[in-house]
Amino acid sequence: MERLHFQGAAGAIDDYVQYRRIVGEDDGGKMFTPEEYEAYKKTVLPTRAQNRLFVSWRSPTGIDCKLVGPETPCFCTHRYKQHKTDFKELPKDRPILLPCKVSKCPCKSYHYAPLNGSQPIRCRCKHFADDHSVTGSYNCTKCKSDSLHRVTMITTICSNCSGFHSSFTCGCSQPAYAHDTVVETKEERQALGKPVGHDVPYAAMGGLTGFSSLAEGYMRLDESGIGAPSKSFLETPDDGGSHPFLRAYGPPSSNVKELPEGNNQASSLKTSEEQDMAYFERRYQERLQKEREQKRLSKDPKHPRNQRP
Repeated sequence: MERLHFQGAAGAIDDYVQYRRIVGEDDGGKMFTPEEYEAYKKTVLPTRAQNRLFVSWRSPTGIDCKLVGPETPCFCTHRYKQHKTDFKELPKDRPILLPCKVSKCPCKSYHYAPLNGSQPIRCRCKHFADDHSVTGSYNCTKCKSDSLHRVTMITTICSNCSGFHSSFTCGCSQPAYAHDTVVETKEERQALGKPVGHDVPYAAMGGLTGFSSLAEGYMRLDESGIGAPSKSFLETPDDGGSHPFLRAYGPPSSNVKELPEGNNQASSLKTSEEQDMAYFERRYQERLQKEREQKRLSKDPKHPRNQRP
């Protein structure tokens, strides 16, 4: 998919968006000069492409139910882009910790906080995620600010809250507490057969590899996240190992014919869907013709049906 580029003032906006996507929060709120920007790109971009970390919220069945992007909020309420995401050398310890860079935030590593649509979910102690500690076991802190005499019942429940534990059920049919926030390298992700997409220069991309990455795991038809497959892939005869989606909706391999040398256009053979549409169109035209014929005959005075006894 191509991006639109504009000239003049609109072009400056386009350049700023590009700058913000690459630099993220690394300029401390003060834009780099053109020289600093070029030096930043020469230093950071090669390392970013080599040491990119993929972040996802994974169910026990192995589905990446949520692929974390720059704007995805953490348990500490700050965005993923506000956490440490660039490393000159990848940490050897596991799990990989991504501490929050916001001043005075105690968050030691990014931890995805799921939402129910656009609404936050509650813990079994009836309080929201931001009422819990962002360190340790994420225990509830709401009772510390409540009056013991005014909210006795809630205080009692929170005193027994050993950590954020929600019974909210994800679209994959697994409860939220059964999911884990996973931070992994490109090699680790490829070893699991997970998509990694193309190398991009943007900061804090997390697990995003394409538009389909924005959908929930059980709705994500294009697992690669890198868009449509290449023409050569689509024209490869089906040997039984192609993607189930292509086998279900693609043309049968017996209909694939070799194109003349130098012909860059795809085969003009009709798919089963096109044949169905042609059939219904033919039936429709036949019905219209029959209706016109009946209308013509009804106006013909010589027709036997129009003659009075």
